[in-house]
Amino acid sequence: MPGMKLTTKNAGTLLVLSFLGAVVGGLAWELVERILATLGTTMTLSVGPIGFDLHVISFHFLVNPGTFLGLGAGVLLFRVL
Repeated sequence: MPGMKLTTKNAGTLLVLSFLGAVVGGLAWELVERILATLGTTMTLSVGPIGFDLHVISFHFLVNPGTFLGLGAGVLLFRVL
């Protein structure tokens, strides 16, 4: 099974899978950090907030290592499909 290759028709699928992977990975990393904090270990590797503000709508998020791991997982999932 060769997997999906990037074309103009499925570029949106790659973006969606990458974005969802980054969000899920970032949230999972944050969850691990909070669980470790309750156990007494402090570990903060987040950078940010990164985002944009249009005075009507603003969007900000924290970037952590889980974000990049999830981004990679989204791209890998795209390649497998």
